[in-house]
Amino acid sequence: MISFYDTSTLPTQDMLDAIASAPLGDDVYGLDPTVNELEAAAAALMGKEAAVLMPSGTMANLAAVLSWTHPADEIVLEAEAHLLYYEAGGISGVAGCVPLGVPGDRGVLRAEEVERHLRGPDMHYPVTRLLCVENTHNRAGGTITPVTVMKELRELCDAHQLALHVDGARIFNAAIALDIPAAELVADADSVFFALSKGLSAPVGAVLAGSDEFVGRARRARKMLGGGMRQAGIIAAAGLVALRTGIDRLREDHEQARSLAAKLAALPGLLVTPAETNFVMIDTAGWGIGAGELVAELEAWGIAASSRPPSTVRFVTHRLIGDAEADALVAALQEIRGRCARPRRR
Repeated sequence: MISFYDTSTLPTQDMLDAIASAPLGDDVYGLDPTVNELEAAAAALMGKEAAVLMPSGTMANLAAVLSWTHPADEIVLEAEAHLLYYEAGGISGVAGCVPLGVPGDRGVLRAEEVERHLRGPDMHYPVTRLLCVENTHNRAGGTITPVTVMKELRELCDAHQLALHVDGARIFNAAIALDIPAAELVADADSVFFALSKGLSAPVGAVLAGSDEFVGRARRARKMLGGGMRQAGIIAAAGLVALRTGIDRLREDHEQARSLAAKLAALPGLLVTPAETNFVMIDTAGWGIGAGELVAELEAWGIAASSRPPSTVRFVTHRLIGDAEADALVAALQEIRGRCARPRRR
């Protein structure tokens, strides 16, 4: 199976070797040396005081929400944020918070648009406590929130006494695309998490970073959520390799995405969104094929992709996608178009 999900990446041999030889201890008591090394490295990369290892990005986001808010508080998010779409409603069901979705510009929240949606203090309204930014933005197609926008959002948060959290599952993709350190990109955030899996290729894990005080609260939230782990160095060992070897390599994924986008754009009737990072989004409406139908057809070819009904299909490049895999996708799409495409009616 050729998978255009970056969540399907497999660990490298160096990661497997590191897992097998990692020094271990009880991380709940702070005694796992490999976890401690990873958390220190992650905090330094993010320019924050401290960091905490999480089993998943979903838990990292939820722990951040729990650490910044109280039940019945309001959280401001982009209208199609991962926190709203793909995290099982935890911000409401667990944290008890009310989400306020604000439309972004291809996933990028603008301070003036956020401010337009904010309400003044009133006993009838929930108290707004937190603004969440997703960088890069999943549903928008791997789009980037740049430093200038982050600074504007920081000023807005300061004016309204809001905390600023970054869902940075793919923050290193954004930093590589902008050719700046990740710490510069999240300097204005109070907290940030990034995934060790996906493009970095570790098998599991995420890291949440912020001030010492914030991370202390986040550790408690992690414990409450069932994320306290014992000999978690087996996770951290692969994460350390990912940070040493996986960040700069993301450039290759971006190059492959641009190459793939150009190949797909050459197919008649297919609308392709330019790739900012490692996402390639196509619109199948011109072929008269729904997104779900096209993805099902690709599965028969041994190719996995993600549908966004009614007509958007997402392809994500990663370490296991090269020219051969990209060419196989193009060939499959050419065959599917010839066999299944229905001209759009005018």
